[in-house]
Parts: sequence; C-alpha cells; structure tokens
Amino acid sequence: MMSDALRAVILGIIEGVTEFLPVSSTGHMLLAKEFFGLGEGAFWDSFIVLIQLGAILAIVVIYFSKLWKVALGMFTNPDDRRFVIGVLIAFLPAVVIGLIAGKYIKLLLFNPWVVCFSLIVGGAILLWVDQLDHKPHEHDATRFPLLTYLWIGIAQCLAMIPGVSRSGASIVAAMLLGADKRAAAEFSFFLAIPTMIGAFVYDFYKNRAEMTIDHLGIIAIGFVVSFIVAIIVVRMFLSYVSSRGFTLFAWWRVIVGTLGLVALAMGR
Repeated sequence: MMSDALRAVILGIIEGVTEFLPVSSTGHMLLAKEFFGLGEGAFWDSFIVLIQLGAILAIVVIYFSKLWKVALGMFTNPDDRRFVIGVLIAFLPAVVIGLIAGKYIKLLLFNPWVVCFSLIVGGAILLWVDQLDHKPHEHDATRFPLLTYLWIGIAQCLAMIPGVSRSGASIVAAMLLGADKRAAAEFSFFLAIPTMIGAFVYDFYKNRAEMTIDHLGIIAIGFVVSFIVAIIVVRMFLSYVSSRGFTLFAWWRVIVGTLGLVALAMGR
C-alpha cells in the first residue's frame, strides 16, 4: 500500500508540473484519483488545494524583483497602480462566480467524464488559437488595457469546470485580445497569485479543525515538492512557448483526455 508521504510527493509533482501549463492541474488531479487511487478522502481534497501555495510561491520567487517593484510603486507610480488594479479586476469575476456557484459546480461537474471531454475540447481550442496569425500588439503583461484584464478574468471563470485549465483559459483569452504568447503566459502566472492564495485561505480556514500535526507534515512535503517542480517548469515553459507556442500542450490535452475516455468506457 502506498504511504502517505509517497502519495504527497506524487501529487506535489503533478501539481508543480500542471499548475501553470495550459493542461488543467485540477483535471489531472481528478484523473490521478480516479485511475490510480491517489488522494482519496476529504483530507486529500484539501491537500490538493493547499499545496497549490507551493506552486504560487515559485512564481513569487521567479518574479520577485518585478513584484517588489510593483508593490513599492503602486502608491506613487500610476503604471504600477494600474497593473495592480488590472489584476484585481481580472480576479473579481472568479470570486463572484465561486461564491455563487462553486458548491454546485463541484457537486455536478467534478467527475472524470467531464474532465476528459474538457481536456479534448480545450486542446482543440488551444491548437486553433495557437495557429492563428493574430498579429499581437500587447507585449507586456503589466500594461494590458483594463478591459482586457476584465475579459481575461471572465474567461478564467470557465476553469471552474475541471479539465478546462485556469492558465489555459486566461492564455487563450489574452491571445485573442492581442497579447503575444509570452505576455499571455506571464499574466496567467500573475493572475494565479491572488486566485490560488484566495483558494488556499478559504480551504484552510474551512478545514482547520480537521488538520493534525501529521496532516501538516504531509502538506509540507507536497508544498515543497510542488514549489521545486513549479520553478523548473515555469522557467522551461516560458522559454518553450516564446519560440514554439502551445501545440505540444494542446496535443497533451487531447491524448490524455482520449485515453481517459477509453479507460472509462472500458469500465476502469
């Protein structure tokens, strides 16, 4: 039987690899639970949310100088203040939809069939957008128009459907609105910070009474693993998509989704 520590390491790797790629970390986690018996039970549902903070910390470390500059300048520099407002605008739709419909979305849509179909459809859309000659005119994720930030935030709400991908939805929206591939990917990273921190705080508060010292140790393992893996993945991802685009990740989605459907149809 797999130990909790090993389970935490595997889930931490899955989280670190998939959180910022447009392939849906939630979808991959659900499929890992369905087909490999990873993370079964209420604690592991919370664990998956809580270790996302490790991946978010990786973004803070990688972009520390830029984020620190914005933090220092947001009260005195109009450009920095406008970027902070833009992130908050993009973050707000997910908060509203999550509070209104989050419980029902989890109840009705969090199953492997939905994940697999979402992976395939999302992969097809990502492949289509990646091949468009959309002549980008936005090259700096901190300088998008405020309306662009809002539309990206609205698109991100689609990621509440497991398998859609938060980063994938925001990247596709940003590219359709004129951002180049690197800027679209970078803004998906910045938007993840308040989104995932909010999810972490909410879930930790909701389940605080159930957390034991042993639970905290397992969470720490997953946190550290997701942090280390995410740092490596984000650096490689930005370099890769700047020159080669998102085709690899689109096909990844289609293949994983198709294999999942085959396994489900065979009664796995």
